[in-house]
Amino acid sequence: MNSGDTAFMLVATAMVMFMTPGLALFYGGLVRSKNVLATTMQSFFCLGIISIIWVLYGYSLAFGPDIGGVIGGLDYLGLRGVTTDIGPYSQTIPDLLFCGFQLMFAIITPALITGAYAERMKFSAFVLFTILWSTLVYFPVCHWVWGGGWLFKMGALDFAGGTVIHINSGAAALVTALVLGRRKGWGKESMHPHNVPMTILGAGVLWFGWFGFNAGSALSAGPLAALALFTTQVATGAGAISWVLAEWKIQGKPTTLGAASGAVAGLVAITPAAGFVNPLSAILIGLVAGALCYLAVLAKKKIGYDDALDVVAVHGIGGLWGALATGLFASTAANPAGVNGLFYGNPHQFVVQAIGAGSTIVYSIVVSFIILKVVGLAVGLRAETDDEVQGLDVAEHREVGYTL
Repeated sequence: MNSGDTAFMLVATAMVMFMTPGLALFYGGLVRSKNVLATTMQSFFCLGIISIIWVLYGYSLAFGPDIGGVIGGLDYLGLRGVTTDIGPYSQTIPDLLFCGFQLMFAIITPALITGAYAERMKFSAFVLFTILWSTLVYFPVCHWVWGGGWLFKMGALDFAGGTVIHINSGAAALVTALVLGRRKGWGKESMHPHNVPMTILGAGVLWFGWFGFNAGSALSAGPLAALALFTTQVATGAGAISWVLAEWKIQGKPTTLGAASGAVAGLVAITPAAGFVNPLSAILIGLVAGALCYLAVLAKKKIGYDDALDVVAVHGIGGLWGALATGLFASTAANPAGVNGLFYGNPHQFVVQAIGAGSTIVYSIVVSFIILKVVGLAVGLRAETDDEVQGLDVAEHREVGYTL
């Protein structure tokens, strides 16, 4: 047990927890004022829902002893055997602290999906979908990559969640947006963000918390954490610059919202690579991510599906690029415990990354679709038309965000 590593991971865990309220602010500012509370509530409520099911069975399914490379065993139900001693996944920190750190990842992942169905899903449907999706999609994929499952054994690299979190949630977001359909008035009425400063504040909280997200994934206060923190910073800055330059060229004006969105795109893309690449490679990853995710937002409008807050474009596409980029730029010079990628003489790693990303996309799409159909039959997915027009703040929660 190392007190320095333990202190570092306590702080990192708290920072990752803070990301979910940051996401609530980020998403809340992007919707119309009549839905600000309903939107922030969905992210915030994940802190409660996932905490409970993580203790009951989630941690066991994700990190329990491997069963066929697919799922964890039931050894840790109710956190039985998870103590403050060193455990199988943590060499210098309490096993319970590792469990808590991973809990924060499990919380924010379904919260990311809420941006795709913002302003139109019933709260009861959100609760049931979140429980089922976490159980049937997140926990298995987490086990595949981090818990000793088949992708872990294959050698897939995902330092802090590009595949487990971003590709996974992005694929589910696409299915959810398609199944629910467009918001009433989409393409005809103004649906601009009602509070961009709120979104900027949320983006800043996310950026801050992401240092715990990525650097904390080193699980110790050492050189690897320093590398992950630094690559996170420069990739995020590059993503913000790239997005702004792209929209400036195409739309004629650089926007504040573009800078915030580009920063998040950079954060998403560097997540799987943060502890495996050098700073110059991180800058390249961020530059590509900003422009690529911006183009994906433009493509959404042409294709015509209503992903309300661009979860697919930023987290899905950004996460996919990050996972593949890890297979390109990973270097043992940056991390001797890692592997080399394609650009460093190892094309096999790129293939492994592509398999990991592709399998996660297919699995998440198929199972998410089934879950949505089940939830629709059980409680109904979408708010009534009159409720959607009135706004979900009043219709679902009997509250208003602003009284002027």
